[in-house]
Amino acid sequence: MGRSYYVPRSAKGEGRILYIFTIKSFATTLVCSAIGAGIAFLIKGIVGMSIFGMIGFIIPFALVGFALGAMTIPDIPIMGPLRKAGGENVLDILIRLISFRSKKKLYIYGINRDVLSDRAQEKVKKNSFSENFKKK
Repeated sequence: MGRSYYVPRSAKGEGRILYIFTIKSFATTLVCSAIGAGIAFLIKGIVGMSIFGMIGFIIPFALVGFALGAMTIPDIPIMGPLRKAGGENVLDILIRLISFRSKKKLYIYGINRDVLSDRAQEKVKKNSFSENFKKK
């Protein structure tokens, strides 16, 4: 008989920094706190805020950065449409959402010639697939 070996549950091997930070959450915390520091320096020049006010301004940005890098979507029924994303990082979902929204493609599934403008109708006539959709 063969030996049995312990297989760890988490095989990602993601390293930890200071016990609570993963590499991703540490990087997002630094980036968001740098954004907060930049905004605080701008406000300091206008309002004349002290160093404690600046620190109090940077900390919420750092917390948001940590939450973006460390949190995952739970796999529970209450989450509704996000339930299918259960177990994924919030930052990954936000990056996919931004890349999806930034694409400027237009998909036409059915052609209603009454709605289309004259220019759009000319483009549809030029396409070879539009022969199937001609009015009879």
